Amino acid sequence: MTDGQPISEEARRPASASRRPPDADGPAPLPPPGAATCPAHAAEGAPHRLAPGGAGRAAADALLREAGAVVPVVLPGEVPAVAVTHHAVLREVLAHPEVAKSACHFTALHDGTVPPGWPLTTFATVDGMTTADGADHRRLRGLVTKVFTGRRVAALRPRIVELTAGLLDGLPGAAGADGTVELRRHFAYPLPMSVICELLGVDAALRDRLHELSHLIVGTSGTAAEVQAANREITAVLGQVAEARRADPGDDLTSALIAAQEEDGDRLSARELVGTLLLMIIAGHETTLNLITNAVRALCTDRAQLELVRAGRATWDDVVEETLRHDSPVAHFPFRYPVRDLELGGTVVPRGTPMLASYSAAGRDPEAYGPDADRFEVTRRPATRHLSFGHGPHYCLGAPLARLEATVALEALFTRYPALDLAVPDAELPPHQSFIGNSTEILPVRLTGSRLTG
Repeated sequence: MTDGQPISEEARRPASASRRPPDADGPAPLPPPGAATCPAHAAEGAPHRLAPGGAGRAAADALLREAGAVVPVVLPGEVPAVAVTHHAVLREVLAHPEVAKSACHFTALHDGTVPPGWPLTTFATVDGMTTADGADHRRLRGLVTKVFTGRRVAALRPRIVELTAGLLDGLPGAAGADGTVELRRHFAYPLPMSVICELLGVDAALRDRLHELSHLIVGTSGTAAEVQAANREITAVLGQVAEARRADPGDDLTSALIAAQEEDGDRLSARELVGTLLLMIIAGHETTLNLITNAVRALCTDRAQLELVRAGRATWDDVVEETLRHDSPVAHFPFRYPVRDLELGGTVVPRGTPMLASYSAAGRDPEAYGPDADRFEVTRRPATRHLSFGHGPHYCLGAPLARLEATVALEALFTRYPALDLAVPDAELPPHQSFIGNSTEILPVRLTGSRLTG
């Protein structure tokens, strides 16, 4: 089932990704896979190759948008896909009843196109909400929603404030001899990771390793062997977490999920439990880590925007929402699949083609946000709401928590260290090595300003 209507038996069978629509005069079909290059050097009509290192994100996104609303791309392993880059079409795709999330519709996964050990396999095949449709999706999402309530998130505010204050206290001691602090490592990462691990009942000793593993999985520049090893290890670790909570339940979400499982044994399998924990660990800290990093970077790069907040002309909530739009924590999120040949944005996408939700590209779509969509403007009041947390049945359950963490963190950071600034020129910040995550790999700052311009 999709979230809207049944999938036919024909749709369940893998299809050729190169099928042409019967109406040759209708919408343009996708070009066949072929020699592809990075977006900056793509030959006309050839698929784009997404840069695995995440370099030049804004420029690459602009070129993808210019190429169309639905753009042929080549994934690692020479797997053909499409990226949905325009806001209106992406919004349509995210809620389309004939676009599925289950890998049973992923043609290339079944016809041998996807190579063994493909590094993106986890995103397609992990057991959980992100790869489920229809009744299965509603079952899994309903179970998590039951224990991950708005009231439970709101009750976390005092703890988030406490954790934030402790991390801010420690920043001067984390500074190097030149006064530089790596803010991503010492603030933007430990805050959301501590929150989600406490929420799930994960031992503090496991947090750094879980972050290393999830960062490698989200990254797209590692080798297939490295990603496979990371997947095996994180699955084993989270399996141990589940068993520990089963043996010694606590006041945490993992224990609550296990209790719900035991009330009705067929509601959540052991694999689904581990898959759900994997989703919550990765999404529960990587997204917020990037969000905080990107917001600090934007405010330091354009300090006039920070002054607007201090003058009361914008709120910290405004900063968070504009960061989500302007510099989405997620660039190209995998995967969705049309269950039949679909016309989307003037292009026919063949059944079974993997689709990427290009949130970072859609966030700067001038058709949605005007000719100044590339500008970070905290007083912006767009008529169009950004899609960075998704839309439709798969809208991010963790959005309220991410927003809460980011607003608390940013306000406290710039209140405690009002002169905080980048320690290096913005152009020298290395990108996160991923076309899925969107941020910098590090964020060196000086707590008292005095940026190096070298």
